[in-house]
Amino acid sequence: MPTTFLGSALRGTCFFIFGFWWSVRYPLKYLRRKANAVSQPSQEVQRVEVFEGAVKAFFALAGILVEQFVPAGPHLQLYSPKTHSWTDLTHWHYTTMYLFFLLSGIVDIVAHSPLKLPPGLDRLSLSVALFIEGLLFCFRDDSDAALDHHVHSLLAIAVFAGALCALLEVFLRDHIILEIFRTSSFLLQGSWLWQIGFVLSPPWGGPGWDQTDRSNFAFLTVCFCWHYAGVLAVLAANSAASRCCNENCQLKFGDIDVELDCGMCIRKSSKSSGALLPESNSDDK
Repeated sequence: MPTTFLGSALRGTCFFIFGFWWSVRYPLKYLRRKANAVSQPSQEVQRVEVFEGAVKAFFALAGILVEQFVPAGPHLQLYSPKTHSWTDLTHWHYTTMYLFFLLSGIVDIVAHSPLKLPPGLDRLSLSVALFIEGLLFCFRDDSDAALDHHVHSLLAIAVFAGALCALLEVFLRDHIILEIFRTSSFLLQGSWLWQIGFVLSPPWGGPGWDQTDRSNFAFLTVCFCWHYAGVLAVLAANSAASRCCNENCQLKFGDIDVELDCGMCIRKSSKSSGALLPESNSDDK
């Protein structure tokens, strides 16, 4: 199956957007739940889940329409009676992948509606969508393009890791380790799809990397590990930023602490740290 840089980059961007959003949302949710010793209000959680489902469904539906109705697309024709052959299976490959993510987005929306679907069904639908994605990438028609098969096999590792993680979340809901690991799999998919675009179909034109050079295989395997190291760095940075946002902004000047809370400046004396006095222009008596 030929791979275009634009298509690979767009798919990678969608995965990266979701992964980046989760890398901020889940640490914040964990810190607030830990600080308050209670879960977030159910209505707030439902609104966020419905929003994510709507965005997921929109991206998937847009992907289906683009794959089917681009000028070179199959236009919903699977088999050509004239040539007696299948029509543009590459586009049908990605259409099928988007279809299951569309179903996952719809389940996300319905699961938090008054219908009250069984708990965990949203994570199960996401797990199924990821499993289908990995299955399609594993059984691509690569012909003699060994390097193409190698880079997509590495991608399948990230996909199946995310599928397994989402499946575990069906039974272990709101588990921060599973949520972060699923987030890392989405970020890795996003960055690696961009890498695949540069390897197989460079944006500046010309042929891709040499499919017969075995050193390319070794380098790309190492490069895949570097991508995951970068993903971990993004997770660490966003987690640290989430922690800073979760706490009150506090500036310390000598023996006086100045806290910025909702635009108000509060002055605390080091001798009486328990008393909070509003800042005034007059001297303390």
